[in-house]
Amino acid sequence: MTVTESAPGGCASAGARASFEGILRRQSARESAARTYARALPIVPVRARGLTVEGADGRRYLDCLSGAGTLALGHNHPVVLEAIREVLDSGAPLHVLDLATPVKDAFVTELFHTLPTGLADRARVQFCGPAGTDAVEAAFKLVRAATGRTGILAFSGAYHGMTEGALAASGHATDVRVARLPYPQDYRCPFGVGGARGAELSARWAESVLDDPKSGVPLPAGMILEPVQGEGGVLRAPDDWMRRMRRITEDRSVPLIADEIQTGVGRTGAFWAVEHSGVTPDVMVLSKAIGGSLPLAVVVYRDDLDVWEPGAHAGTFRGNQLAMAAGTATLAHVRENRLAERAASLGFHMLTQLRDLAGHFPCVGEVRGRGLMIGLELVNPEGDPERDSGAGVSSDRVCPTGSGADAGNVGGGGGVDDTPGAGPTLPRVREPLPAAPELAAAVQRECLRRGLIVELGGRHSSVVRLLPPLTITDEQAAAVLGRLADAVDAAARSHTGRDGQECGTPRRPPRPAGHSEGTG
Repeated sequence: MTVTESAPGGCASAGARASFEGILRRQSARESAARTYARALPIVPVRARGLTVEGADGRRYLDCLSGAGTLALGHNHPVVLEAIREVLDSGAPLHVLDLATPVKDAFVTELFHTLPTGLADRARVQFCGPAGTDAVEAAFKLVRAATGRTGILAFSGAYHGMTEGALAASGHATDVRVARLPYPQDYRCPFGVGGARGAELSARWAESVLDDPKSGVPLPAGMILEPVQGEGGVLRAPDDWMRRMRRITEDRSVPLIADEIQTGVGRTGAFWAVEHSGVTPDVMVLSKAIGGSLPLAVVVYRDDLDVWEPGAHAGTFRGNQLAMAAGTATLAHVRENRLAERAASLGFHMLTQLRDLAGHFPCVGEVRGRGLMIGLELVNPEGDPERDSGAGVSSDRVCPTGSGADAGNVGGGGGVDDTPGAGPTLPRVREPLPAAPELAAAVQRECLRRGLIVELGGRHSSVVRLLPPLTITDEQAAAVLGRLADAVDAAARSHTGRDGQECGTPRRPPRPAGHSEGTG
């Protein structure tokens, strides 16, 4: 599409507009009150390709939600469509439970080809119900059966799904039998120090919980963690901390479960996010991008954990042939075209641009991310720093030096990046200011007005998240950053804080390098 075609504000006939509004009214009247994205994004997609979505009202949008990270190759990528058509045209069965098929065999072969060294040569795979939360449930059942223990260690800020067991391990759980550990971060470090010191204290806490006979936490069946917490606010686990968690669990015979549901398939700048640290987990839970836009979820685990009896975990739709075909095409395309490396380099560029822009907006508390998993935390610059909340950081602490895809991370995730070749020294971190969820929601609305779809996450839903497809072009990335800058500017000028004052008067930032209205 041309630059003009992708810009917001496309025309629609009166009839198309009426149809669009009618669909939204009927959705509101007939669908569950639990619906989420539809409330913040009142659009009716009718066509999509790559980064671009066209609504029933004729407007076009740049989609940086990507099905919550599901669309590694964007909408309707040709290799995905061709793989689906090939299965449909072949006359192959579409529903086979857990029977062997050529389509499944090809998927497992390609999946194992991508797995981290040390796991692929002794892996087993369990196909689950088609959502990531079922893979999490299956992983918990697996490690409990293998160890004879019942408890699970999880981390504050985590998100592992919406079923009961997955919710129990997530950050917003209540009344649970899961022990919660602090996840390292800088801006709102639970220990008030951040950086490498904060990550060290997090690791020591984990050791203490496991080794102290009076901690109240028996030796667990497993530990589950996300290498980057997405819904938690785009918090990157430091590589050294990841290696420490691996040593802690390995020394105590506690299986380590890596939740790569959103971080996998190149999203963070490596095919699997655990590869940044060189960690080989005992179990990986995978979904979203592995199905090539269609529902698919699997658990991959070390063969000595395979103690299940037949039928111990099953699911009617675990043999989704179209998803396996689309997934095989997606995995192969990402691998063969080195899209993980592309995500690392472009993510570094986007984070650097956003860090420059953030200096012009007092309401941006922190920019952080890894690869094409990016977040901006919105704060109230007129509020009091949270010194007494247990979430503060020292005002004279210097952020760790970054490199590679992490150098644009303004303090996010904590710890020192171990990658050779130091990047630029990052600015000092302020005392954390109060989260500004209303401002974040206003930024999301302003983005939508400008034809940009973004997600909110993090504590109090105050983090604006970008999850563009790995196929995004440089021109499209510039358009995304330009529209986001305009949206933050507009929202900051119109939003008032809790004291009734405007949330900081932004100095007009320079346009991101190469900015245009972009392509769709």
